Amino acid sequence: MIARLRCIWLLVCVSILVATQSLAGLADQVVEKTFQNGLKVILLENHKAPVVTFQVWYRVGSRNEQWGKTGLSHMLEHMMFKGSKRYSAQEFTKIIAENGGNDNAFTSEDFTAYFENIGSDKVHVLIDIEADRMHNLVLKDEDFKTERMVVLEERRMRTEDDPQGYLVEQLQAVAFQTSPYHWPTIGWKEDIERFTLADLKTYYDVYYNPVNAFIVVVGDFRREDLLSRIEKAFAAIPGGSAPDQKKDVDQPQTGERRVYVKREAELPYLVMAYHVPNLRSPDGYVLEVIAALLSSGKSSRLYRSLIQEKQLALSVDADNSLLSRDPNLFTLSAQPLAEDNAAEVEKTLDEEIERLLKEPVGDKELEKAKNQLEAAFVFGQASFFYQGMLLAQHEIALDWRAVDDYIPSIRKVTPEDIIRVARLYFTEDNRSVGRLVPLPPQEGKPAPKEMPASGRVIR
Repeated sequence: MIARLRCIWLLVCVSILVATQSLAGLADQVVEKTFQNGLKVILLENHKAPVVTFQVWYRVGSRNEQWGKTGLSHMLEHMMFKGSKRYSAQEFTKIIAENGGNDNAFTSEDFTAYFENIGSDKVHVLIDIEADRMHNLVLKDEDFKTERMVVLEERRMRTEDDPQGYLVEQLQAVAFQTSPYHWPTIGWKEDIERFTLADLKTYYDVYYNPVNAFIVVVGDFRREDLLSRIEKAFAAIPGGSAPDQKKDVDQPQTGERRVYVKREAELPYLVMAYHVPNLRSPDGYVLEVIAALLSSGKSSRLYRSLIQEKQLALSVDADNSLLSRDPNLFTLSAQPLAEDNAAEVEKTLDEEIERLLKEPVGDKELEKAKNQLEAAFVFGQASFFYQGMLLAQHEIALDWRAVDDYIPSIRKVTPEDIIRVARLYFTEDNRSVGRLVPLPPQEGKPAPKEMPASGRVIR
């Protein structure tokens, strides 16, 4: 037993050492090169395991869409798996699978990203595939019609038939009025139904080009060799023009906004959202600490108050949008145990916010929150994939080098900073509140439709 415990402790120590080493002076470990066509390549060489994550990020998400054309970014992500001039959809999947890799993609408000994870000796097979679909995507009407059905069904499952998802969508539309964060990443149902293949082709031509993209590779490779391979495949692609990334942002909110959603559900749900800055402001890191104080672990303030002591809620959370491209929202969410508890849950959340405004956080509690954030940040880098994702998200929000600012910025936060920031942003006039009012199930309601056949995995 003692020997086993020693072995476990050794593994923990080694894990900590590996993770810490991977983050020490990250900016000094990364190599960046920008080709003449504008494509940036970010390489982080790490030989701790014989694998590589290869990621292509496009600076386009739902924030780049327009009224009446929402959902194009996500729809185009689906179509990117339908084949290019050199590789059919079946060949794309087959080549990666036969070489022991896996692939996927995801779309957000700020970006669309495609990735493959594969053995380091097979990384070359990915380069030509990604280069070809960056420039030579084949968009067919039959694929478009099928994938549009898939996207509509995905929206139904994730939003229209998900009471909490529907509430969050409605709350975001209330919180943002002029910013493109107003609409959901998947798009409004009516927009999805009416946009055309021509809309997708235009969108692809504008946003899918080297000057609006960058590549992140992390893992077991020799940077000179890999960079040469990437340059050979991508540097000849025409650069195009950089799209305008400046978008409207909302003016300061002048009063609380509320939205009530009545849907069939077993339990109520409550969300409070405050407009806050991102990592471009030092206050963004203070908000990270506040989120940890409120909801990180079972000793956090909200967990103790709402779940352990008052026993009013099934779950509770606080989330800060540090890595968004534009200023976003700090949210508090809770699932009351019953509709009768909803008002008391909201009152308790208000009391915890009020406490932040008035009472300095104790040194021990503050240190614990900082330790939790640092540990999560460090251990999250045990995976090459998440290391690459973190670099890319900072690149989208500001610059990949800002990743080295996270821990120092967290460590600088003082009790006075927390009071100042809480008083600045956590005001009633600056928040939107959403509440799900559960309704009983309807008798005779038709069963959900089956998903249309598609080779596309819902992401």
